Amino acid sequence: MQTNTTAAPKDDTFIQGVKDCIPTLLGYLSIGFAAGVVEKTAGLSLAEIALLSLLLYAGSAQFIFAGMITASYSVTAMIFTIFFVNLRHILLSAALSPYFRHLSPMKNIGIGSLLTDETFGVALTRAAGKERISERWMHGLNVTAYLNWFVANMAGAYFGQWITNPERYGLDFALPAMFIGLLVLQMASRGQIMKDVVVAISAIFIIVGMSMISSGSLGVIVATVLASTIGLVMDKWK
Repeated sequence: MQTNTTAAPKDDTFIQGVKDCIPTLLGYLSIGFAAGVVEKTAGLSLAEIALLSLLLYAGSAQFIFAGMITASYSVTAMIFTIFFVNLRHILLSAALSPYFRHLSPMKNIGIGSLLTDETFGVALTRAAGKERISERWMHGLNVTAYLNWFVANMAGAYFGQWITNPERYGLDFALPAMFIGLLVLQMASRGQIMKDVVVAISAIFIIVGMSMISSGSLGVIVATVLASTIGLVMDKWK
C-alpha cells in the first residue's frame, strides 16, 4: 500500500529562505550599522534606537528620522515625511500579492509587514516562472533580514558613541550607495538597458519638476508611479 506525503519541497522551507537571504546580509549589516551610528549621533538612546529598528524597520525612513530630529523638525512633519517615503512599500506588496492569494489576509499582513526592498528583490527573482511562493520560505527570508537589521542597528548605536561626525566617513551616503548598487545590478541582469535608462531619466525629470512645486518626498512617490507606468507602456508596446 502506497502512502501519499505532502511534504514541502526542499527549496520551499524556512531554512532555505534563511539561506537565500544570506547574500543580502552584508548590505544589511553595513547600512544598519551606518543607521545606528547616525541615530546615535542624533541624540537617540540605545532603547529608542532598538524600538526604531524593530517598529519602523525602514532604512531610508530611519536616516530621515535621525536627520529631522537633529534639525528639530516638528513631530507632524516627521510623521508625514516618513509616511510618504514609505509609500513605496504599497507598490512592493502589490507586486508580490498575486503569489500569496492562497493565504488568509492575516498571513498576508504578516508577510507584508516585514517586506523590504532587498527581500522584495530576492522574492521577485524567486517568483520567476511560478504561480505561488512558499509562505515558509518567505518567512525565513523576512525574519532573517529583520533580525540582522536589528543587530546591525544596535552595533552601530553602540559604537556610534565614539563617532561624533559620521559624515566624515561617508556613513550618511551608505543608504543611497546601496540602492545605486542594487539598481545597477538589476539593470545589468535584465538585459534591457535602453528601456531602463529611459525610465531612469524620466524619473529624474519628474522628481526635479515635482520638487519645484511640492516636497521632495512627494516627488519621489509621483516619479516612482509615473516612471513605472512609462516602463510598463514601453514593455506592452514592444
